[in-house]
Amino acid sequence: MKNQTNSQAATVYDQAKEHFLGKFPSELPIEQAYLHIGIYIGWMIENHLYSEFFLDESEIQMFRFQNRQISCTVLSEIWDGHLGPDMFNKEGNDFSEDYYLVGDYVDDYIATLCKSYPTMYHVEDSWENYDLMKKKIDERFQEWKKDNA
Repeated sequence: MKNQTNSQAATVYDQAKEHFLGKFPSELPIEQAYLHIGIYIGWMIENHLYSEFFLDESEIQMFRFQNRQISCTVLSEIWDGHLGPDMFNKEGNDFSEDYYLVGDYVDDYIATLCKSYPTMYHVEDSWENYDLMKKKIDERFQEWKKDNA
């Protein structure tokens, strides 16, 4: 990938294939492994925390997502389920390292969306669920900005 530093190349925040090749419920389609990543990508887009590289590669998909024409799962599938530093600007990476990479995002995802599901992979890809997580990530982002001012 262009404009990628060596540290960026070495770090990946998440990868859908690590989920569906791991302890993934056999009764579910593998697309369910993309949802939690897609929600985070969608939030990143709506908060303008994306890199120039991401904008260059995804401008049309970003527009379609913001107009709710493609779902979180589809958004993640466009990037092959990859979530990494090449997708974020500096602030986006700093936050993602402190929130996503350490596991707090997945903890919030489970606490917010998985109350009535056996696993995080059973969550429905819906705008209602996206909006619930968007609110939670917004709260965490504001706390993070205050703590890092």
